[in-house]
Amino acid sequence: MNPPRLHLEAILETPLDWKFKIVPPQLYGLPLGEIGGAALRLLDEDFTLPAALVRDDILRHNSTWMRRFLALSGARIAPHGKTTMSPQLFQRQLDDGAWGLTAATPAHLRVYRRHGVPRILYANQLVGRADIRWVLDELARDPGFDFYCLIDSEAGLERLKAGLAARPAARPLQVLLEVGAAGGRTGVRSVEQGIALAERIAGAAPEIALRGIEAFEGIFAGRPAEQQQAAVEAMLEGVKALALACHRRGWFADGEILLSAGGSAFLDLVTASLAKGLPPRSRLVLRSGCYLTHDSLHYRHLADAMAARDPAVAALGEGLQPALEIVAQVQSCPEPGRVIVAFGKRDASYDIDLPLPRWWLRRGLHDKPQTLAGFRVGSLNDQHALLDGPEVHPLAVGDLLGFGISHPCTTFDKWPLLWLMDSDYRVSGALRTFF
Repeated sequence: MNPPRLHLEAILETPLDWKFKIVPPQLYGLPLGEIGGAALRLLDEDFTLPAALVRDDILRHNSTWMRRFLALSGARIAPHGKTTMSPQLFQRQLDDGAWGLTAATPAHLRVYRRHGVPRILYANQLVGRADIRWVLDELARDPGFDFYCLIDSEAGLERLKAGLAARPAARPLQVLLEVGAAGGRTGVRSVEQGIALAERIAGAAPEIALRGIEAFEGIFAGRPAEQQQAAVEAMLEGVKALALACHRRGWFADGEILLSAGGSAFLDLVTASLAKGLPPRSRLVLRSGCYLTHDSLHYRHLADAMAARDPAVAALGEGLQPALEIVAQVQSCPEPGRVIVAFGKRDASYDIDLPLPRWWLRRGLHDKPQTLAGFRVGSLNDQHALLDGPEVHPLAVGDLLGFGISHPCTTFDKWPLLWLMDSDYRVSGALRTFF
């Protein structure tokens, strides 16, 4: 079966101009889809800086790694689009065989549907009256639209029932019952609570269809490492127990029973826990969104831990690599051991870790990036990065510096346009985002 084709024409026809903060004036008027023919190289200072870029060669590597992991585990994936909010990257993920795409807000839903995403797992509770109405209208408008949302309370169920009473649907609204944890986010707090809610959902058929069980084990990533695995496995055992209880009672609607979990932190634990003992006709759907671009700190550490836990994952070959970078120039070297670089909080993630200096280059001296050691970002201002390092160092005003980031989601949301580049930092395209 061929992957769905998204509506990318308007993106590719977008003229580049002053409204995008990284477009040099010589490209004004050029359609985004033609940028690959511009023959520009970032290392030659052909670009306005700072710039956010995505390495196309590393995207391909990460896509290949995830396909291998899914083949190993037998799971499918509905990548969380909130990481990039780039329909062009959504298309890559669908081309790779994604089961669908995951969304988390009503705004995500509208962006996805504007670009023709045919299957959406809405990994959140659908409670707003206007949002329920919009989903029901969209289901009526497009018989091919396959939509799932989460539910974790009788109050949430009543909101959905009220929406359906005001706007009857021609087909069932499909829901997944969410399992949570005490002190965590959304989700029922026990199997017993889940069974009671599942019975109420089953009683709302045929207007509402219970299609599976869902959890987000990523809430445990902030716990001490020695506690993480036990907490994740306990949550997943709750998912399995609730799924089996609902199956025995005949509460699931016809079709596949969906079991969904899997941020980007504990993919191996999810697939190991939910690989056996599930009800018949079950399908495991992961929702990792950060795998495609990965990062240089937070998710790198989590991926390293996953490979250390599971020899089969380690045997998949070279792991995920950071595809997303920020490149900026040294603006000032005002005193020994202090270097000021012209980018800041408006350009890069800082919610988990500060950016990581990775390489430097001086035009006319180097033909490729040089490893930069001994420096760290001490702090970020809105438009300045304050680097601390040795009193004697090679950096000078005008040098290019490349930075890795931690948590790609909160770098993508700062850039309505990012450059797509090859391993020599030659532009091959551009990516639009819609946050």
